[in-house]
Amino acid sequence: MKDEESGNRLGSYLRARRELVSPAQAGIPPGGNRRVPGLRREEVALLAGISPDYYLRLERGRDTNPSPQVLESLARVLRLDDVERTYLLGLVAARPRPPRRKRPEHVPARVHQLLAHLQIPAFVEGRAFDVLASNAMAVALSPRLRPGRNRLRSFFLDPEEQAFHQDWTKAAAGFVAALRTTIGDDTDDPRFVELVGELALSSQRFRALWARHDVRNLDGGTTTVHHPVVGDLRLHRDKLPIDDVILVVYYPDKDSGSDEKLRLLAALSQSGPTDAAHSQSPDTPHPETS
Repeated sequence: MKDEESGNRLGSYLRARRELVSPAQAGIPPGGNRRVPGLRREEVALLAGISPDYYLRLERGRDTNPSPQVLESLARVLRLDDVERTYLLGLVAARPRPPRRKRPEHVPARVHQLLAHLQIPAFVEGRAFDVLASNAMAVALSPRLRPGRNRLRSFFLDPEEQAFHQDWTKAAAGFVAALRTTIGDDTDDPRFVELVGELALSSQRFRALWARHDVRNLDGGTTTVHHPVVGDLRLHRDKLPIDDVILVVYYPDKDSGSDEKLRLLAALSQSGPTDAAHSQSPDTPHPETS
C-alpha cells in the first residue's frame, strides 16, 4: 500500500479519481496538448470553485483539513457516487488513533451448527476475505471455499477461479473496490498489508485496479458461475453480518434450472468425499500462479 504509506491518502485518492474523469465528462471542450489522463489539477480547481494553489496543496498533503463544502464540490467534479463521496469525507474525518489490539476472528459455535444444516452453499469470511468456515455444499460449488483459503488470492492468482466466474473482469473490479472499503483507515493492519503486497507483486490486473482507488460495498447480488461438472449456475448472493464475521450464502431461484443443477451437485457431493463444516486460521499462501 505504497500510497497509503506516504500518509497522504486524501491526495492519493483525489489524484486517482481526477485521472478517471475525461474532459468531455466535465464539459471541457476537446483539444490542446494534454499530457495527463483525465482532468488537470487547475481544471478540477476551476470546476470546484477553489484556487489552483489550494487544490495543489490538497493533493500534495500540505492541507489535510478541507471543509465539508470543499469536499462536496470536489465530489461533484470528480463524479463520485454516494459510496465514493462517503469514502472521501471519511479520509478527512479520520484522525490518528492509538494502536488497537486485534482480536482473532472467531466463528460462533451457533454458526457452525447453521452451516451444517444449510442445504445451499454457505461459508463465513473475515474482513480480509479469508474463508473461516464453510459447509460441504460450498466446497462442492468451489474447492477454493475451503477454510484457510483467501478469496482475493484465489480470485486473482488461481486460473480455475477465474474460469469459474462468467464475468471475471467485472467481478474483479468490484472485489478490489470492496477491499478498499473494508480496509478503511486500517492501512497499517498487517493482514491487509501482507495481502495487498502479495497481490500487487503477483497480479498486474490487481495493481491496475488498486491504483484506481475505486470503493464499493460488496453486498448481495446475482452472479453466474461455471461449475466444471454441472455447468452454468445463476445464483443469488447474500452477505449477513454475524458478530465480527460475515455469513455468505448462495442460492438459486426455486424450481429453476440452476436449482435442479444445485440439487444434482448436492447428490454428487454426498456420493463422494465431503468436507464437514469447520473452521481454522488462514494458512500460508498457496502456490498459485498469476
